[in-house]
Amino acid sequence: MNLRQDALTIVEETIRFVLPDVAVRKKLEELKLSNVVLVAIGKAAWRMAKAAKETLKEKIKKGIVITKYGHSEGEIENLEIYEAGHPIPDENTIKATERALEIVKSLNEKDVVLFLVSGGGSALFEKPKGSVTLQQLQNITDQLLKSGANIEEINAVRKHLSEVKGGRFAQKVQPAHVICLILSDVLSNRLDVIASGPAHPDASTCEDALRILEKYNIKVDENVLEELKEETPKELSNVESHIIADVKLACEKAVEVAKRFGYNATILTSSLDCEAREAGFFIGAIAREIVLHERPLKKPCTIVLGGETVVRVKGKGKGGRNQELALAAAIKIAGLENVVVCSVGTDGTDGPTDAAGGIVDGETVRRIKDAGFNPAELLEDNNSYEALKIAGDLLITGPTGTNVNDLMLILAR
Repeated sequence: MNLRQDALTIVEETIRFVLPDVAVRKKLEELKLSNVVLVAIGKAAWRMAKAAKETLKEKIKKGIVITKYGHSEGEIENLEIYEAGHPIPDENTIKATERALEIVKSLNEKDVVLFLVSGGGSALFEKPKGSVTLQQLQNITDQLLKSGANIEEINAVRKHLSEVKGGRFAQKVQPAHVICLILSDVLSNRLDVIASGPAHPDASTCEDALRILEKYNIKVDENVLEELKEETPKELSNVESHIIADVKLACEKAVEVAKRFGYNATILTSSLDCEAREAGFFIGAIAREIVLHERPLKKPCTIVLGGETVVRVKGKGKGGRNQELALAAAIKIAGLENVVVCSVGTDGTDGPTDAAGGIVDGETVRRIKDAGFNPAELLEDNNSYEALKIAGDLLITGPTGTNVNDLMLILAR
């Protein structure tokens, strides 16, 4: 029983299970659509669009795919493919979104916009509202991402500064009908939060957006404050939405695989949403309890968690929420034998790095110290990438083609 290899295999099989291909095909076979214009946004946009094209064939008249750099896997017949910036929008984001709006312009009530939505859509599908510039939007997004704000708060602000978020995209394509197939990366599966809800009535208000800016001390220009005063759509009559996969499904699959390998396994939560380092300390404490006292499960065991933590950036280092969580857990389990903790972004990318996350054990801290570094200081500097790289504990998968939040595992024997 090799704990590291088993953890990696559980992750691999889980990610393969929540790839969108099968779910997209199944739902489209049920819906029986025609006169389709396809718009796919997010990190899983290419795979979702490919599956849709293979299913609907000539029923798709035209379309566009907007995904993160490195996430396209080639051409798809009759579809335009763009790659753009994430998590900060860039010039290609604006160019691709404007092209999407051109493609859906002047549709009638017999047309269907097949809107394929996955995580990352908030950054990848954007046209700044009114007088807001791309540079201003980039600055606000960067401040919010570093502030420790959760995704609902971040998206509440972004929705009110956008021409396409918060239901405005669906509003623009009326009277055409919008069918949304959604790969959820939001813990509550709130349709107005996933990718900032371009095709869903917005539950957040202008007042919410202003309160969030004040709460996190986000600096904005006067013209931005003016643009925030216009409310987003609260009702839409031309939209039908279907969630085809989420983190709950991923957690259930991870337990199934772990049990097949002979582990006692359970889901502790599929909605973890605190600060990454605090989550890491907590998960590390659970790992200690298992190793020392065989609670809450007897060994060999696997504890599965799903969710999306946040990082409050105070240092100057590089990393992501899964790497920060893993490093914090490593500090907590230092010196223990026969235990590993793994944290991975199911999309294969964690923060502005090439890693998906980290996998640590009781020797991780020793390996970092032997190289002449202090793990606690690296954590304090938000330099989890460097720490895990030193330890040989980075988990690198490359883009996976899906995105259903993060998966965390404790394995012990």
